[in-house]
Amino acid sequence: MKSPLKPALAAPLFVSLCIAGLASAQTAQTAPPAPQYPALPSETPAEFQAATSGFNYVKRTVMIPMRDGTRLNTVIIVPKGARNAPILMTRTPYDAASLTSHADSSDLETILTGYDNAADVIVEGGYIRVVQDVRGKYGSEGDYVMNRPLHGPLNPTPVDHSTDTWDTIEWLTKNVPETNGRVGIIGISYDGFLPLMALVNPHPALKVSVPMNPMVDGWMGDDWFHHGAFRQINMSYIQEQVVTRGNTAKWFSSNYDDYDMYMRAGSAGELGRQRGLQQSGFWRKVLEHPSYDAFWQQQAMDKILAKQPVTVPTLLVHSLWDAEDIYGPVAVYKAIKPNDKENKVFLSIGPWSHGGAIGDGSSLGALKFGGDTALHWRQEVLKPFLARYLKGDESVPAIPTVTAFETGTNKWRNLSAWPLASAKPVALRLVEGQKAVLGGAADKGYDEYVSDPGKPVPFRQRPIPPYGYDEAKGQSWPRWLADDQREASGRTDVATFVSDVLTAPVKIAGEPVANLVASTSGTDSDWVVKLIDVYPDQVGSQPAMGGYQLMVSGDIFRGRYREGYEVAKPLASNKALNYRFGLPTANHVFLPGHRIMVQVQSSWFPLYDRNPQTFVPNIFNAKPSDYKKATQRVYHSSFVELPLVEAASAASAAR
Repeated sequence: MKSPLKPALAAPLFVSLCIAGLASAQTAQTAPPAPQYPALPSETPAEFQAATSGFNYVKRTVMIPMRDGTRLNTVIIVPKGARNAPILMTRTPYDAASLTSHADSSDLETILTGYDNAADVIVEGGYIRVVQDVRGKYGSEGDYVMNRPLHGPLNPTPVDHSTDTWDTIEWLTKNVPETNGRVGIIGISYDGFLPLMALVNPHPALKVSVPMNPMVDGWMGDDWFHHGAFRQINMSYIQEQVVTRGNTAKWFSSNYDDYDMYMRAGSAGELGRQRGLQQSGFWRKVLEHPSYDAFWQQQAMDKILAKQPVTVPTLLVHSLWDAEDIYGPVAVYKAIKPNDKENKVFLSIGPWSHGGAIGDGSSLGALKFGGDTALHWRQEVLKPFLARYLKGDESVPAIPTVTAFETGTNKWRNLSAWPLASAKPVALRLVEGQKAVLGGAADKGYDEYVSDPGKPVPFRQRPIPPYGYDEAKGQSWPRWLADDQREASGRTDVATFVSDVLTAPVKIAGEPVANLVASTSGTDSDWVVKLIDVYPDQVGSQPAMGGYQLMVSGDIFRGRYREGYEVAKPLASNKALNYRFGLPTANHVFLPGHRIMVQVQSSWFPLYDRNPQTFVPNIFNAKPSDYKKATQRVYHSSFVELPLVEAASAASAAR
């Protein structure tokens, strides 16, 4: 029989046994199990070498170092057999790898055909194609800042998009043996903002800049605000673009109709809180800067570039129905053309949606243009521009200073200036009887409607599909500016003024300007003004266009900024006040048999956030109790100033 352990020794021995057992258990957990059967050889090669001998291009992916040591992911695509070829570059936050792999193909044009590539012109011209992720996005290192400002008060670091472009060009000209050392930069939207940044202290090898539909001033009239009204439809873009490096956090639709989703959230600030946007540094900046303060003014590219002459040949591209950046291209042209002593600044205006110049330009929604306007522009404007300035081929004639498509007549016009010197401001007056009279006299009356924030005017026919670019999913956002405006004209909360039937053409070329004299029973108000071409009741060649109301130009103004954009002030209730603001550029002919209409309303929802119509310091923080109905009056001393080029007298132009 075994002797029992002595009490003095039992505890230490027990602990020792436990430690030993624990060690044994840990060893058992970490030691690899004994193989139970022979392993099969892996079928995945250590490194796959693609068979590309039959391709008509060579693709390389490199990490280019910037002056601060940050490396930027860059895709270089060289046509097979290229020698002394120019480089055409795009810098992007939208994934260089996917932009250069539109399809799995051995053909260069096929892999490039997609967003942000004029693939046909690039391939025909034999250009070396370079696409680079900006710092902080996708394959690039570094920190991402939305529209990263230039070094200065808003950016204390020594690096910005201007220096990154300079450093990239420096590397490319020294490390791409097939190039002739000449570089151009092209892009759309954010990618169009970056060619503007490249013009600040440009690299000597930069020979061409093509900003297409560029982001220029996010507060005045591009992506984030228009005249102070917040474009809340872009909240989904903000989330997807800024909260992850690879755009992996996706915005979700909680309703089939976006109108319902935004209404139920209340304010844009509340919707942002519900979606967690406060985690984004850019969203916090938007909330903190609802007015046009130094934060926005110091980033405005038209103001930046106006300070010195542009030394690089630059082709600005504007779309007449651009749902994203309808302000920027023309604003930059107006800012830099006066300093252009060597005629290096050019402007193209086309009948497109955002980025439409690289697609099929034969139609836009219900509109038909009688030919592919985008193909015409690429072949007759972009192609010779690149050949002359990027290839250095002076035998190619210079393009006209301005190439502008004239809607209505559907003709391209080659012009020496924009706006036309012959365009004279003429008042289209909004008068008694809901009439719009060209060159008429004002009267003392007014038209009145009730604006109810609980039932805001939709910016397009409901149900409103989510913001996006996939037509297959019903995301027709890019072409909504060309939608029929008849639904709005039939609402009691929209004041509508229409001319008699025109008997002679009325041509405008330039920026219409809204001059409202209006009052509100509230202490704040939004004012939306739309200039519309009303088609004849019957159009034999296209029956669906009978009575169509085509918005030629339209925009919104937040009333609190009537006295100045920098500081918001409440409005005096029930007092007629003046509001003057520019509408987007138009190049249009109202044809005989058509009528001219102006619509005035106080909401454009959910494209823009609702004005509570009660003054609050920051509308992002508006509470449900702040949103109140208001009686709005549009006085008959109001008018829209048209940049009139040619028209018969008011008496003979309408009957």
